[in-house]
Amino acid sequence: MKKFLSKILVFLLIVDCFMGCEATKRVAENEHLLTDNTVIINGKKENTETINNLIAQHPNRKILGVPLRLHIYNLARENRDSLFEVWLDKKPNRRERLTKKLSKKQIDNLKESSIGFNNWLKKTGEAPVILNDEKIKKSVKHFQDYHINNGWFNVNTSYNVKKNDNKKAQVEYNIDTGKPFIIDSIKYEVKSKLIDSIYQTFKKNSLIQSNQQYKTVNFEQERERISNELRNTGFYHFNQDYVTFEIDTIGTNKKVNVGIKIQNRAITTQDSIKRVPFNIYDIREVNIITDYSFEKRNQPFKDSIRFGGYNLYSYGKMRYKPRALTDAIFITPGDIFRDRDRTLTYRHLNLLRTFKYPNIEYSENLDNSLSSTIKLSPLKKFSLSLGTDVSTSNIQTVGFSVNPSLLIRNIFRGAETLQVSAIGSIGASKEKNNPDDPFFDINEIGVDVKLTIPRLLSPFYTERIIPKHMSPNTKISLATTGQTNIGLDKQTFSGTINYNWLPNSKKTNSLDLFNAQYVRNLNIDNYFDVYSTSYSSLNEIAQDVNYTTEDLSKPDGANAFIDYALSDPTPDEFSEDQLSTINSIDERKERLTEDNLILSSSFSFTNDGRTNLFDENFSIFRFKIEFAGNLLANTSKLLGLKKDDNDRYEIFNVAFSQYAKTELEYTRHWDLGDKNVLAIRSFFGIAIPYGNSTNIPFSKSFFAGGPNDNRAWTAYRLGPGSLESSNEFNEANLKLAFNVEQRFNIFENLNGAIFVDAGNIWNVLDDVEDEKATFTKLSSLKDIAVGSGFGLRYDFSFFVFRFDIGFKTYNPVYEESNRWFKDYNFSNAVYNIGINYPF
Repeated sequence: MKKFLSKILVFLLIVDCFMGCEATKRVAENEHLLTDNTVIINGKKENTETINNLIAQHPNRKILGVPLRLHIYNLARENRDSLFEVWLDKKPNRRERLTKKLSKKQIDNLKESSIGFNNWLKKTGEAPVILNDEKIKKSVKHFQDYHINNGWFNVNTSYNVKKNDNKKAQVEYNIDTGKPFIIDSIKYEVKSKLIDSIYQTFKKNSLIQSNQQYKTVNFEQERERISNELRNTGFYHFNQDYVTFEIDTIGTNKKVNVGIKIQNRAITTQDSIKRVPFNIYDIREVNIITDYSFEKRNQPFKDSIRFGGYNLYSYGKMRYKPRALTDAIFITPGDIFRDRDRTLTYRHLNLLRTFKYPNIEYSENLDNSLSSTIKLSPLKKFSLSLGTDVSTSNIQTVGFSVNPSLLIRNIFRGAETLQVSAIGSIGASKEKNNPDDPFFDINEIGVDVKLTIPRLLSPFYTERIIPKHMSPNTKISLATTGQTNIGLDKQTFSGTINYNWLPNSKKTNSLDLFNAQYVRNLNIDNYFDVYSTSYSSLNEIAQDVNYTTEDLSKPDGANAFIDYALSDPTPDEFSEDQLSTINSIDERKERLTEDNLILSSSFSFTNDGRTNLFDENFSIFRFKIEFAGNLLANTSKLLGLKKDDNDRYEIFNVAFSQYAKTELEYTRHWDLGDKNVLAIRSFFGIAIPYGNSTNIPFSKSFFAGGPNDNRAWTAYRLGPGSLESSNEFNEANLKLAFNVEQRFNIFENLNGAIFVDAGNIWNVLDDVEDEKATFTKLSSLKDIAVGSGFGLRYDFSFFVFRFDIGFKTYNPVYEESNRWFKDYNFSNAVYNIGINYPF
């Protein structure tokens, strides 16, 4: 490993030395290449993002200390077309000889290719940054303005340019801030007594406080805060322009005396401005036009309803239940005017997915009241979409799928949406079990029906617990799919009743009141074709003990051998390790081929601190808890149902699953500036079987590895514990994971990352007894696997293409003294391709 890193370092040094003399290749004699900016504040060097962003001219960007894009640009030739002509005529008869050999058209194409490549070098590269005096002065002004706006009113800024003989230059900025000015006294002048009485209730939260350093941004935000508070307390005509500040620093010994003024309302006439006190406005009426369009605006209404104080109008027949609309409207007749009510109304009407962006207008009445008109333009009742996909995988050579979807809006006149989706696919398997099968021997068909209701569908009154401002909705879904010639072949049926609500813009709650899943395996005889390593291990043991000299037949021969090896009494020819392997294969086979019935309820909570899609300084916390099988277990006991041979209750001849499962996940991003982001993620999950189960269904278990987990192992190949399993799909019921990744920009839309991933899965409190695979005590944490590596990401704006290389840094399958860097090389590396960031 050390030799490998040394070689890279030596290579970079050679490249840097080789390219150093070429950096000024495109710099004219009277010009200088800017290579470095240094900012010194009060005698100390500063390199923070805030300070760097104030500099108007930066040197060419570097990768590992080398201005790679500058060198790429310098590889391009100026006037490439004329240079090509010179090259053609440089030797006698070259043009004539090439014309006879290639034809004039081919020579023209060669010329265009040469020019095209030259242009690509210029576009991919970066032109040299030439020292510019005007931009230096602009940077000085930025430094001055920044420090003055943050309280250093006596700041002095100077600069020094060092020009070298090699046509390179460095700029040093020196900033002496002096002592900052501190806010001293604060005086208030509020013209309106009514506003003053309300202002006193929220004045204590002011962003301008005595003994704080002066900051212009605090004054701007305080003006906005005062305006928002008053506009949400009934003052319809108030805005930020009515809040002014007076700043006095004359003879105050670096103190700032502040005067805050809130003026009366200004009413402009033709030749004068009259000042009058502000009044509180209330909402007299709210009119809702349910089918507005510009063409209908002058037509009379044909239908109207008054409901809950709201007036609903329609140019045609009323197509909506009044409550479905009024529940999404927060401008309430009889209440005072609040600006935030309009924002909430916009948001909740959009969540209905039934109308175009609404138009909300206020009109002023003579008695200090407002009339609000909400114009709703319905979307089309039916919306049809069609998706297609072409894919390939380790299972199929090629596959084609089609996914039609029909969306029906306002299906029951309550702004509900019904979405009916279907999937149909065909594919050609790589390993045909039956040579007589047609080329497209894989097929899947499925239907998914989802109904979204914009309220909680419940026999109980839930408004006090979950009020309408939390955007409650109910989702009911039914789905079924059928697969043939894909692994064991399956039929699945599922049904869900789900509640969702949002306490605020960051928090999301989701309750699966009822979630039923039934999975039926149709082709269990194909088990040993799907899980071929299990078959290989079984076949090897059979030949070692001379059970057969030929390969075991599938599935009868393999099943017969398992029954023979595990018979009572145990045959003498098997060792303990062989019997343990056969027993594990048998247990896994029984588990993966049995049908599953899961009836569960779950609750999940998410706190997402992101302010927008581009925020890179946030945290996300997710929590989920799930219980399955309790209702069926209690019902079975009450009905006195009999248990099967494995002491489990069955429903429709299927033993239902019973377990408790929880997951905790925390993600944190730190924006370090200049497109550098440090990201971490931690995860803990455990699923405990009890009652009617001794293990967790495969679909509910955990796995490790893959492009979004521990990238030094492929998906399902890590764990459990220190077990070196030969199974294709390794899973368990306990998982720990921790990831850290440093992301940085290389150039333009190409970004890089270095990462460390740690974690593993274990079996705990289930029917697995292998010590290597189980988590018994804290000492089991020594089996946490560690992977590290690097990657590239290309940002296409609407998605990010990701390529990562993961190296096994600490591999728990080896002896404890030999786990570090055992397989740390490219031959054992894992190459991952993914879409978007892993966390």
